[in-house]
Amino acid sequence: MKILVIGGGPAGRLAAIEAAQIGEEVILIEKEYIGGKCLNHGCMINSALNDVARLIKDSQKFNELNITSEINNINFQNLSKGIKDTISKIRRAEETETKKANVKILKGTAEKIDPENKEVIVDSKTYEFDKLIMTTGSRAYIPPIKGSENAKTYEDTLEFKEVPENLIIVGSGVIAAEYAGIFSALGSKVHVLCRNNFLGVLEEDVKNYVVKKLLSKIEIYENLKANEIKKDGVITDKGFIQGDVLLATGMTPNSELLNDIVNLGEIGEVIVNQRMEASAKDIYAAGDLIGGIGTTPVARMEGVVAARNACGIITEADYRFIPNSISLYYDIAFFSQEDINLMDEKIIEGSIPGFAGPGAFWNVLDHNTGFTKVKVDSESGEIRDVSSISPSARTSMAYISKMMRDKYKTYDFDDFMETHPSTDPIYKLMRLFSKFG
Repeated sequence: MKILVIGGGPAGRLAAIEAAQIGEEVILIEKEYIGGKCLNHGCMINSALNDVARLIKDSQKFNELNITSEINNINFQNLSKGIKDTISKIRRAEETETKKANVKILKGTAEKIDPENKEVIVDSKTYEFDKLIMTTGSRAYIPPIKGSENAKTYEDTLEFKEVPENLIIVGSGVIAAEYAGIFSALGSKVHVLCRNNFLGVLEEDVKNYVVKKLLSKIEIYENLKANEIKKDGVITDKGFIQGDVLLATGMTPNSELLNDIVNLGEIGEVIVNQRMEASAKDIYAAGDLIGGIGTTPVARMEGVVAARNACGIITEADYRFIPNSISLYYDIAFFSQEDINLMDEKIIEGSIPGFAGPGAFWNVLDHNTGFTKVKVDSESGEIRDVSSISPSARTSMAYISKMMRDKYKTYDFDDFMETHPSTDPIYKLMRLFSKFG
């Protein structure tokens, strides 16, 4: 059976590898770079910049305490070059891994899909398929603001010649928060313009900690509309703010190839079922293209699910307890639990400051060691929700997600043995709640 995968990001690459390992003939079509948005434009660049931002903030702390006397001067062009060189090396490794899995990589642009004859035209050449897996990802959403062409997006952050003196970020979500934290640490005076509320994905007390402790030097404007973007700033309802402009206003699925072929949603996302099947026979979709939870682990899961179903192995995506994160000086990790009834008397919550330890010790003096809260069912001991701000939050939340899927209860933490020293207080909260259930 011939399987074509269009798009070499996390969803497409994992789909191709999975189908090839099952034993099918697989061609992965990628128009630019293996690794997709995450590696080449998104997550990895953010991680690299954040490593430097954290180093700078730590250096500033040690300078204030007269432990060190060095002042960091950022050469942004060298920083950008180093990131690009590293990404290129990772990209080569991913391409080699994909080829070793017996996936044929075809560099080219898919121009047209013929679902009836099961053909895809790539750079004017026709390729047949039995099953087609679409993972063409997304691009930065450009809002209908006059002068938006004067702004950069996350795809352009390495194109700054130097760290902007003033940076205006238009957006209110995770990307806006992350780049605000990074460029503030690098030395920019940062303004965040939010059409609605800032970081609405977080609970109020978690958000308050983030704003007051981790983004304290940033000017955040809520419910403020950007009316026009100039080359040197933004005209808002309350006047002009000067600076370079970065748009962080969401994503647009790259679904143009599937217009009039499958059912699309309001923002152009491909509508699929739990098996990643689109409305047209033998066509599957995964990753940012379907407009769901836009994280790399979810995209990988969806790619694998699409591949297995394309190969006749019935599998459904499991979206329970998906951990999310925001990369700032500390990681913020949380679940999106919309089904929790906060008025349910059985649901109780507790919170605790973070621990002194690796990555947090020197911030004890500023009362800035993090913050963690847990919600549990007082009758069953079931863990219902967790939010954590700490140097280890991103890692620990992945394991908490697994435990919640496997229906662990608070009393299962009675004999939990942590690795010391640690800044993860989740287990301590669980022990405090272990009397329930």
